[in-house]
Amino acid sequence: MAANERGFSPTAARPRLRSLLATAGKYWAVFRTQLINSLAYPMDLLGRSLLIVLFMWIFMNLWRVTYGSTGARSIAGLTLADTMWYLMMAEAVMLSKRELSDTITDQVKDGSAAYLLNKPFNFILYHFAAGLGDTVIAFAGNLVIGSAVVWLMAGPPPGLAGWLMAAVAVVIAWLLDFCFSALIGLSAFVVEETNAFRWIYQKLLLVLGGLLIPLDFFPAWLQTVALNLPFAWIIYGPARLFVDPSLARLGAVLTQQAIWLAVFGCAVWLIYRWAVARLVVNGG
Repeated sequence: MAANERGFSPTAARPRLRSLLATAGKYWAVFRTQLINSLAYPMDLLGRSLLIVLFMWIFMNLWRVTYGSTGARSIAGLTLADTMWYLMMAEAVMLSKRELSDTITDQVKDGSAAYLLNKPFNFILYHFAAGLGDTVIAFAGNLVIGSAVVWLMAGPPPGLAGWLMAAVAVVIAWLLDFCFSALIGLSAFVVEETNAFRWIYQKLLLVLGGLLIPLDFFPAWLQTVALNLPFAWIIYGPARLFVDPSLARLGAVLTQQAIWLAVFGCAVWLIYRWAVARLVVNGG
């Protein structure tokens, strides 16, 4: 059966493809611009990355005493070196996150959100592209400096498989974190002040996300609770995959991330549509 008899026309598909590429090009331009802006201030980038040095030094002293007091080479399957490399990756992810919720909240409060909503791009995707440009550079700086410090203190890093698998999980973790940040920012349409929500989210990442302590060290019941929440798959999932890479673990991490990303991605889309409608009804 001919293509046009089945209702498909290659000629008609070309404009749609060009439109899709043009749309993607807009957000690529936003990402690239933010990337260049971040690189324009190398001392600022260096200063932000040096914070990980202090954290790794503190963690090394803390966990060296902990492992020494137990007399065990490994705890919950993690050696001291594994724990340090886990914490390095966890901190690199956390410290590179851009506080988009703060940016969106400020734009809602000062009215500039109404101005941006009239621009020829999606408000949410614009912030994601801009945030990603800043996050990638910050993550690279944290990763380089953090790796150098941990290598000197605890030994060489995991193999290539750990780096590659963690890279995939980190990108999806950024997407999931962005959904939370967007939801917190969009809540400003209702409550105006979102600092309390942001504080709660950060503390959930700190404890149940596995930033402060690997979830493997938790009691079994608390570990089960944490692994059934989305916060673990922003921090713990990529960091644990980094030090213990396997196809089975990769599949488990990506599956959990995909499930939560679908849930919160839909939530962002629905609340964004509601927020835009509310802004229009109220006259901006």
